[in-house]
Amino acid sequence: MNFDALPEVALARDLLRRWWSVDLDFAGLGDLPKVKHGACEAARTLATGTCADTLRALATTFAKSRAITTVPCHAGLLVVAAPVVEYTGAVAKLAGIVHASGIPAATSEAELTRIRDLVGSAAAAVDRARPAIIAPTTFVHLYTEIVGDAPAVRDVVKLLGKVVKSEATVLIHGESGTGKELIARAIHYHGPRAKKPFVVQNCSAFNDNLLESALFGHVRGAFTGAVKDQPGLFQTADGGTFFLDEIGDMSAALQVKLLRVLQEGTLMPVGGTKSIKVDVRIIAASHKDLQKMVDKREFRDDLFYRVNVLKITVPPLRDRTSDIPRLAQHFITKHWRTSATGTPPPRLSQGALARLVAHAWPGNIRELENEMERMLVLAGSDTQELVASMVSPRVAGSGGGTDVDRRRPLRDLLAVAESDAIVAALGRHVGDRELVAEELEIGRELLDARIVALGLGAPPGSAS
Repeated sequence: MNFDALPEVALARDLLRRWWSVDLDFAGLGDLPKVKHGACEAARTLATGTCADTLRALATTFAKSRAITTVPCHAGLLVVAAPVVEYTGAVAKLAGIVHASGIPAATSEAELTRIRDLVGSAAAAVDRARPAIIAPTTFVHLYTEIVGDAPAVRDVVKLLGKVVKSEATVLIHGESGTGKELIARAIHYHGPRAKKPFVVQNCSAFNDNLLESALFGHVRGAFTGAVKDQPGLFQTADGGTFFLDEIGDMSAALQVKLLRVLQEGTLMPVGGTKSIKVDVRIIAASHKDLQKMVDKREFRDDLFYRVNVLKITVPPLRDRTSDIPRLAQHFITKHWRTSATGTPPPRLSQGALARLVAHAWPGNIRELENEMERMLVLAGSDTQELVASMVSPRVAGSGGGTDVDRRRPLRDLLAVAESDAIVAALGRHVGDRELVAEELEIGRELLDARIVALGLGAPPGSAS
């Protein structure tokens, strides 16, 4: 991306040049000697190469403080620098420096403060705009359905390697949205029943009567509307795997019937008089603690011991934040509708990724996937980058700081409200800026200018 085109960078560079006759530049940690300012270019021709040493000293200082810093160089000038931080998972590290050089050492403290502010603003803009760098994983496993390599995920994968080889009943425990069905599918499709049916039923989706009929089937005349025999899902899953999600919501009466299937491999349809034999592997799941439910007599202990043969606990997303960058990019690729020109999926900016990592994700992976799909819809089909302002207010505003941390200047609050309004309108009109301008009752030129200023996209016809 061309950082020089960022409004904050262009403004800072223009003011620094016009008011103080100094330059603004970017330097990576591995490439610090590249400075454009004429005075430093001339000084760097000296054998000592002192300017490069000054910049390297800045890097050492940043590694400790990560604060905007002013240091003198041998030529009697000042170098003002601000770090650009790169987010890799939940870990932040210094990735580059935005600096202004060639400032006379006699510059007043008030003017130096203004220069620091300008450089800091440019560095913050670069930080928000930089594409997120997602480090490749070296963790390799067979389960392509499972994305991530956090320690908690590695533990699950290690256990899966043993579970899939057996046909024992499995209990999967985890919060809503953590991917319990994904684990169940991995067990089935990597196990000995992979070529047989995989059937799913959420036990909290129906009332008792409907759930009983869905699970065990019914015979003709069993109830009003039962005009013919109807096989249940257990019969559909015969020979394969039946995934019973949220088994903790099953009534006591149905728990007894399920226990019979587990113990004897037979079931009785609703209104039937003849048992039916089935061969089904049961995988049960619940976000509730079934052991505590047994202690409170809310769940049958004999059924609990039957389903709790092998237990897998799926970690919540807050316990695997290092996987958020990879999961986010996975969902971007999954939901990206490639255009006829073969446009690749957009990338995440550092600022957007920082907001995603800071969120607590009470809805876990399901919530993250919904967020990424939302951002793609609102961004439009021609976007090349998902930036921080596209993150929903619900996610962006949940960093968990103190009340003091959440106090923001009025201009920031207005900018957020303006960004949300523009992003929402872009989503409603699938990126058509003419229609967006008409809806918001502003001119097209003003809309384009505000989109660029707020970091929501590039000017029309420009390339990133």
